[in-house]
Amino acid sequence: MKELLEQFLDFISLERGLSKNTRLAYADDISRFLEDLATKGITSLDTITRKQILDHLLSEKARGLAANSLSRHLVSLKVFFRYLMQEGLIAANTAETMDSPRVWKMLPSVLTPKEIDRLFAAPDTEKPLGLRNRAILELFYATGLRVSELAGLQRTDLDFEKKFVRCIGKGRKERIVPVAGESLKWVARYLKTARPQLTPGDHEQTLFLSKRHQPMSRKTIWFFIKKCAREAGITKNIYPHSLRHSFASHLLANGAELRIIQEMLGHADIATTQIYTHVDPDRLKGVHRQFHPRA
Repeated sequence: MKELLEQFLDFISLERGLSKNTRLAYADDISRFLEDLATKGITSLDTITRKQILDHLLSEKARGLAANSLSRHLVSLKVFFRYLMQEGLIAANTAETMDSPRVWKMLPSVLTPKEIDRLFAAPDTEKPLGLRNRAILELFYATGLRVSELAGLQRTDLDFEKKFVRCIGKGRKERIVPVAGESLKWVARYLKTARPQLTPGDHEQTLFLSKRHQPMSRKTIWFFIKKCAREAGITKNIYPHSLRHSFASHLLANGAELRIIQEMLGHADIATTQIYTHVDPDRLKGVHRQFHPRA
């Protein structure tokens, strides 16, 4: 298999005229693939299946390879297998129709409702910062805001009577998102008892403040959410967007229309919102059983 790789590299350099850097990139990607096959006792490329290629890409993803790098990795394998097919060295090109792994990056980490409850129970609400953290978690999950939008909220952006929050999203676009009454109760409690201890004159209208009396940064929010997840015994890789993803996925699972979820998330393109249909396959199966005449 190494000889086939050398032949391929000579082909792209001498006949295709690709640059040295491109040659090195192909060599690295394909060498990793061949080494992976060797560790599994696979000695012939003519018998490679789509599953074996997919397993390799998944192992690279687990190793920490980013979505862009995974996509490039698959392109390298496709070009390599196309060359082998053209040269009559394999009987079938199993890599040709494989989709880009970019979609894997898009599939979000989602918490279950029980994990949400455990996460919310983690902050010590008898302390000002714990109460603030609980209010942030509640509002985050209730609205599906981006972490930057949450950090930038002003007190005047909340309407407790009509139960909605106003935020400025990407492209300076304003949107209104409903908020559950239970979540608003926690925010109101924070404003009444905890926030007065954090308020300086310069940031009177900022909703959530740090212990240094400054507007909270996205990094600070990320840090305490990770801390709450550890304390709650949640082993998933949690990050601020996990609550946004959970918000959308749970709405979809309970029957909300994708267009409505798109509006609340502030997605310009519904294709971005459609990633959540991948998260809940059970719901898709249920819809299929309900509406397909031969289900």
